[in-house]
Amino acid sequence: MTTQDQRPVLVVGAGPSGLTAAVELTRRGVPVRCVDRAEGPSTSTKALGVWPRTLELLRRMGADEEIRRRVLPQRALRYYSDGRVIADLHFRDPDVQPVCLPQPDVESMLRDALAEAGGQVAWGTELVGFQQDGPVVKAVVRDSDGTERTEEFSWVVGADGARSRVREHLDIGFEGATHELSFVVADVELDGLLEPDVTHYFCSPRGILVTCGLPSGRFRVFTSAPPGLRRDEVDLAVVQNLVDERGPGGIGLRDPDWISVFAVHSRHADRTREGRVFLLGDAAHIHSPAGGQGLNIGIADAHNLAWKLALCWHGRSDATLLDSFESERAQTARAAIKQADIQTRIWLLNKPHQVALRDNALRIASALRLFHLDYLPWLAGQRTVYTQPGSRRRRFALPAGRPWPGSGGFAEGGLVPRRPIWDTTSSRRMPLRSALSDLRYTLLLQSDGAPCSRSAQLAAWVRDQCAETVEIQVMQTRAGTLRPWTPERPAAPRSPDTTRIALVRPDGIADLVCPARESWRVRRRLEELFAPLLTPADTPEARVDAL
Repeated sequence: MTTQDQRPVLVVGAGPSGLTAAVELTRRGVPVRCVDRAEGPSTSTKALGVWPRTLELLRRMGADEEIRRRVLPQRALRYYSDGRVIADLHFRDPDVQPVCLPQPDVESMLRDALAEAGGQVAWGTELVGFQQDGPVVKAVVRDSDGTERTEEFSWVVGADGARSRVREHLDIGFEGATHELSFVVADVELDGLLEPDVTHYFCSPRGILVTCGLPSGRFRVFTSAPPGLRRDEVDLAVVQNLVDERGPGGIGLRDPDWISVFAVHSRHADRTREGRVFLLGDAAHIHSPAGGQGLNIGIADAHNLAWKLALCWHGRSDATLLDSFESERAQTARAAIKQADIQTRIWLLNKPHQVALRDNALRIASALRLFHLDYLPWLAGQRTVYTQPGSRRRRFALPAGRPWPGSGGFAEGGLVPRRPIWDTTSSRRMPLRSALSDLRYTLLLQSDGAPCSRSAQLAAWVRDQCAETVEIQVMQTRAGTLRPWTPERPAAPRSPDTTRIALVRPDGIADLVCPARESWRVRRRLEELFAPLLTPADTPEARVDAL
């Protein structure tokens, strides 16, 4: 796709993933039509846990002040077995600390961000069907008054939930399993001594009980339903009995504003792309709420797709860039489904030897802070790693997400470190990842002094050929500063030359990491990404012809 397609992108669904896609596309200059068949926003609290990586994305969309005003930071996860504490996981590092932020608040922030960017949601508007015709998707849309009309779009994003109309229309399978037990959830006033900023997990042979405070001062109570319990039998008295049976005692519930019963599914779509149509969030995968990943993964899905789609829509990159969306997000979805399924099964263990093994394992892991090494950073979204067939990291079989020796903490396919730096552009200290652009790629030259001649030559080429899509920054590692690159006399050759180069994507993922002597790898990668922008004399084909 080498010329701009003026048709808008259709986003179906105005939940967290759909709104994120609409916001990110709109702020990148792509016209969006966001529709939802509901008559207005949902007031159901649904998801609660928001992890740091998701907060980072929301702040990029302008929600920083609202986040501070609305959230309840979580201090710890605490596990009990028959009323006794067996593990206490404290969030001492803000990079792994989640917050309680109910889904309606997240959606409200995203709607505000969409309005600020110049977009809006068309409520009461339903997608009836669509067909793909070359570079066009022709969709039949029904308004709230029943009027139907056919509209043309360049792409369609299906973010319309677990019962996705988009997925069904494409006849894409949604395979998986349903847990044997159902679960009861209630938002209530709670009288007792439970700390609201701690998520409490009460495990017992009688079932799992989870409680956490809400920013409103109320509590969320989540517990497994006894076998045979019908939906129409569940009221506050039933929930209170379950809490008395499984909790620490002395907890009273009153004034519920939401009580529901639901089954837990672990399902994923057979594929999340069909031509010019994509699936995001619950339309692509659903799983147990264990670990609080659902909303977070949906937002990450949307962000991953949106920046790639924007580059293609503007004709700045070939549409093959979109091929990575399905493989990358499938890796994350599979890991989340597996983790949530394992945790749910661990919750429900009831045989004595299984309970003893679980409790001892949690005690040891808690005492040695093993969860802080990998599990909590993974939950927090800080260990996102995309592996590609034949990648250098895979060839050398380094552990997922671990930086290479001499890479400055960067790992190909992994997030850029959040080490603090002094950003000369904004004149303030901030995490490196936050200082890099989220609208363009970044060519990051890391050196103790001035960039070496190889990296300076690469930077000059990028400035001449890719200025629309790549900004150039210099990180002086010893001083801990970040500044825009300007043409200057390169540093005298050193032995050894320690200048390093990282090509960073708009989502903060290190696309490529290499020493300056391999700068040709970066140029080749940029030629693959942005061939439509290069002058004819600088395209790979032209150089082959010249040879």
